[in-house]
Amino acid sequence: MKLTTKRQKQAMETKRKLLKAAEEVFFEQGFQKSTIQQIIKVAETGYGTAYVYFKNKDDFLIEIMQETMEEFYQVATLPFKPSTQLEAEQLIANQVKLFLSLALKNKELMKIMKEAIGVSEIVQDKWQTIRDRFISSITTDISFAQSQSLANKELVPSIVAKSWFYTNEMFMWELIESDNPNLDELVLHMTILYTRGLYTSV
Repeated sequence: MKLTTKRQKQAMETKRKLLKAAEEVFFEQGFQKSTIQQIIKVAETGYGTAYVYFKNKDDFLIEIMQETMEEFYQVATLPFKPSTQLEAEQLIANQVKLFLSLALKNKELMKIMKEAIGVSEIVQDKWQTIRDRFISSITTDISFAQSQSLANKELVPSIVAKSWFYTNEMFMWELIESDNPNLDELVLHMTILYTRGLYTSV
C-alpha cells in the first residue's frame, strides 16, 4: 500500500513538473511554435515519461485550461431568479463583469487559448463546451424571465441567448488584447443594450 502511494505521489509530481514546463514554453513561444520536445527539455524528463501523461501539446494546454474552464462554468451557472426587471439587470451586469474579469485575470492564458482555438480542433471543442454551457444557461434564464412576464415573450430564448453570448465573447477577446481596458464602462453599455432590448421597461 505504501509503495502504491509513493508511486502515485511521484506520478503526480512528474505531471505537475511537465505542466509547469508546458506553461512556461507556451507563454514564451505561443501555442503554434511550441513543441513537445521543448516542453520535455524544460521539464528535464524523457519522451516516454511525457507521453505517458500527454499525447500531444494540445493535451498539455487542455490540462492547463482546466482550472480556468471550471471558473467559467461557475459563472455560467450562477442562479438567476429575479422578481423585478431592475433585479434582472443587476444580475446580468454582475455576470457580465465576472465573465470579462475572469478573462482579464487569466489574460496571458486566454491569448494562448485564442491562438490554439484557431488551429487545434481539440482545444476548439473544449472551448465550444464552454459556449454551449453558457448559451444553455442564458436560454434558461431568458425563459424564466419570460415566464415571470419580465421579458419580451415574442423573442425566441435560444436565438437571443446565442447573440448575447457571442457579444460577450467578442468583447472578451478584444479586452485581453487591450492595454487599457475600461471594464466598467463596457459592462454598463453591454447590459443596457441587452436589457433594454429583451426586457420591456427596465
